[in-house]
Amino acid sequence: MFTQTEKKNYLSQIEEAIARGPYSDDWASLTSFDPPRWFSPAKFGIFIHWGLYSVPAYRNEWYSRNMYIQGTPEYEHHIKTYGPHKDFGYKDFIPLFTAEKFDPDFWAEAFAKAGAKYVIPVAEHHDGFQMYESSLSVYNAANMGPKRDILGELKTAFEKQGLLFGASTHRAEHHWFMGCGKAFDSDIREPLSCGDFYWPSERTQPDHQDLFAKPYPDQEFLEDWLLRTCELIDRYQPNLLYFDWWIQHEAYKPYLRKIAAYYYNRSAQRGQKAAICYKHDAMAFGSGIVDVERGKFADAKPYLWQTDTAVARNSWCHTTSLDYKSSRELICYLVDVVSKNGNLLLNVGPKADGSFAGEDLHILRDIGDWLAVNGEAVYHARPWRYAAEGPTVETEGQFSDASAPDYTAQDFRFTAGNGCIYAACLGFPGGGAVTIHSLSASADPDKPHFHGIIRDVETLGFVEKPIWSVDGTGLHITAQTVRSDFPVVFKIYVE
Repeated sequence: MFTQTEKKNYLSQIEEAIARGPYSDDWASLTSFDPPRWFSPAKFGIFIHWGLYSVPAYRNEWYSRNMYIQGTPEYEHHIKTYGPHKDFGYKDFIPLFTAEKFDPDFWAEAFAKAGAKYVIPVAEHHDGFQMYESSLSVYNAANMGPKRDILGELKTAFEKQGLLFGASTHRAEHHWFMGCGKAFDSDIREPLSCGDFYWPSERTQPDHQDLFAKPYPDQEFLEDWLLRTCELIDRYQPNLLYFDWWIQHEAYKPYLRKIAAYYYNRSAQRGQKAAICYKHDAMAFGSGIVDVERGKFADAKPYLWQTDTAVARNSWCHTTSLDYKSSRELICYLVDVVSKNGNLLLNVGPKADGSFAGEDLHILRDIGDWLAVNGEAVYHARPWRYAAEGPTVETEGQFSDASAPDYTAQDFRFTAGNGCIYAACLGFPGGGAVTIHSLSASADPDKPHFHGIIRDVETLGFVEKPIWSVDGTGLHITAQTVRSDFPVVFKIYVE
């Protein structure tokens, strides 16, 4: 554990690194940041929620908060299953989190076969348990529970598979996350000091949507947040640093700017191309990569962006009651996001022992098999003149993935690359014919429609040569033997 003197020295080192540049801790400087060139071509990444909350595996990853809110299903479940909170609190899950089946090489191989290009494990969730070795708290996976540096082992395994490594920190929410446990006789008791598992556990809970909500975190907590994040940067050198949503609060902004400047400066010193992913408007536009939680945009954007969603609708972590999405839904989701200049960060939640449920592995295999055939329409592809056509209306915004769109044979998503246009039919009718209206022949070159020469059309992954023709209503394609539950991609050669 760092002494107070060591903490002060680290804070001084952070200030010195910021002063050396090239970035300073102000938005004018930070918005000169350029996104890493690898990010857009990567298109598909894996998010991992795995921690103490995976032990109870009940409802979702907010178990650590909700188990202390009287009257919730988690509160009642906890008493029934584990006993009174004063005798068995959240901290008592630590010895049960042994991760006896954790095999980082298996994880890395599964993600690589799924077609992912980068992986972002949650390094510290709202509960405050660090999944990595730390000098700022003894409550970490290297010191307790698994007694392994989970993050470090994953980084090594991922890089062996050629996967870019990122890290996610949700520490900012910990300021108030466990405070409800002070309202009754539980194991969350004062006095609590910096470094304690439950510290600070503010009793007053803020309005999560209020950018100026009280109580503000004090300097000690904010400096601890700064130190933890910079320690994560220095120990593990992530290519992406992902923040969850509470950092948009006013109190965090000065420290957030310092973190961004420190991270970008340290990355530049190493010759590393790195970026911060942020939600809402937590950072000045252009100083990082915009992220939309469980949602997407209805139209293509001129800037890079990312959506993070999960294989299940009702939880980010593994539970016993997951409502899984289908492989088809997730592949369509990927295709839609890529057509709009975005990346998909897809979350999976391992079991507490470090193994994966069969459903997770099945979904990963399906995505990998589809990308092995259709990857040229995804990786390195760019948005075309149009992102989409068809009758299905996309819901825009965060938390909009509650149900799967019912795509039809008229719904297409477009990308461009290799001198071609790729048109993915999201609901191809087996043995049927489709028409792509965006590729209709136009006699008037001044109209904003396609006015090029189509030389050929092929169907990725299928031997059959499709029959095609173009007229004033569109590009007509017939592929009689093509059958697929997943999007069918037409590669259209143009001049």
